[in-house]
Amino acid sequence: MDSYGIVSLLPPVLTVILAIWTRNIIVSLSLGVFSGSLILVGYNPFSATLDLIEKRVFVQIAVGSNIQIIFTMMAIGGFIRLLEVSGGARAFARGMTRFISSPRKAQLASWASGMAIFFTDSGNALIIGPLFRPIFRELKICKEKLAYILDSTASPICILIPFIGWGAYIMGLIEQAYTDAGIAEPALSVLINVLPFQFYAILTLSAVLFFVISGRDFGPMGRAQQRFLSLDKATAEERIEVVDDGAGPPRLSLFIVPLSILLGLIGVLLTWYAVNDELTSIHVRSTMTIAYAAASIACAYLMFKHQKVAMNDSLNTFIRGAESMVFVVIILILAWSLSSVIKDLGTAQVLSTLVGGNVSPALLPAIVFVLGAIISIATGSSWGTFAILMTLAIPVAVAVDAPLYMTIGAVLSGGLFGDHTSPISDTTVLASIGADCAHIDHVSTQFYYAMVTGGVAFATFLIAGIYDSPWLILLAMAVLFVTIQLLCKRFGTSIVDTESRATY
Repeated sequence: MDSYGIVSLLPPVLTVILAIWTRNIIVSLSLGVFSGSLILVGYNPFSATLDLIEKRVFVQIAVGSNIQIIFTMMAIGGFIRLLEVSGGARAFARGMTRFISSPRKAQLASWASGMAIFFTDSGNALIIGPLFRPIFRELKICKEKLAYILDSTASPICILIPFIGWGAYIMGLIEQAYTDAGIAEPALSVLINVLPFQFYAILTLSAVLFFVISGRDFGPMGRAQQRFLSLDKATAEERIEVVDDGAGPPRLSLFIVPLSILLGLIGVLLTWYAVNDELTSIHVRSTMTIAYAAASIACAYLMFKHQKVAMNDSLNTFIRGAESMVFVVIILILAWSLSSVIKDLGTAQVLSTLVGGNVSPALLPAIVFVLGAIISIATGSSWGTFAILMTLAIPVAVAVDAPLYMTIGAVLSGGLFGDHTSPISDTTVLASIGADCAHIDHVSTQFYYAMVTGGVAFATFLIAGIYDSPWLILLAMAVLFVTIQLLCKRFGTSIVDTESRATY
């Protein structure tokens, strides 16, 4: 392989700069791949274009494992769309609202509902938000708190579930990066091993619970709650709109039955493969595709039986859901292409030489976390950040002998933290919409809470670089709990209804 030296860093660096500047991940990845092709073909633009299309995009689409991932993603998108249209997820969330009589129970119920609707980060806020808005209003809890809970249970729970779109996407990136680095390990096994190192996701889900336990809010969130309580009843009712979608009460079976079939088939098929054959990546992808297809058929049948929806209409709904994954598929293909260019240029070897001489391998996860956060905040895209960093972080971690699982966890945590705090993130915007909250109010009130969690996550990555143990997450959760309790006690104010004196 030819040595391209420092110029081999151009594709990933250009991709990162363009992602921050344009905030368009497809344009950034495309130009990053093109710049790599330009170097490889001797700076001939025409030949570079041919290289990009013929040797990068077409080749990556033709790779067996890649097309399997694409089909799996399409099946997941179709199922999610069916489940949303059927109203099953809405029925589940509505059922959660029957046993709520206090501010603490309202927040706990919305937190639990957010984690239960784990199959879609975008649908999470739009399903749960309208149901809990009138409850939060009645119990005198501000909209900003609801938006925070919605945003903190959308992406953080999705990224921890291997068998949904997030897991399939991340496993696709891991598999390609592992192949390029010459590592033979199933992507599912890698993702499971990475789970305890996804510090930010786990800590964010825990932080919501810790704030609820404290019974207090601090900073802009505390001031927002006090402003809400200062409104008289008539003004508060005018400012909060109760959404009635007019669809009537949906059946809970439209959620329970398809989801049970989905999870049941995944468990049965994976167990069968593990017992009778080696559990490989293709087995995982076929399992997911079969399970999601069967769950979709079950959902379509129940819609036909209970809602008189024609099977052909359900098929069209499934196809529209599959079409919604096209944007993600394009990102995946370009990410694979960038990985191919980086491999041919020898970028990882050059970067590892530069990093290895200046940075301790123990610090690499913390550095990756910060870099991921910066890219994700600027672009508003955690998935785009994963696509950029996974192709770089894994080979560099291998080259400098940094803890590999932890480095991957840092990629995921950094991208998620930036996505959580970015005002242009789609999940942040949807949380504002779901809670009927002014977007700037949601961003400003959530930022302090996310920074507390992000700070603990960063410190944990620093410690974990020295003491590589999955049990560090327990220490991080304990530190976060104490930090939140101290902040709320020192700077926080209680949630108190000045009229009815309803508190925790």
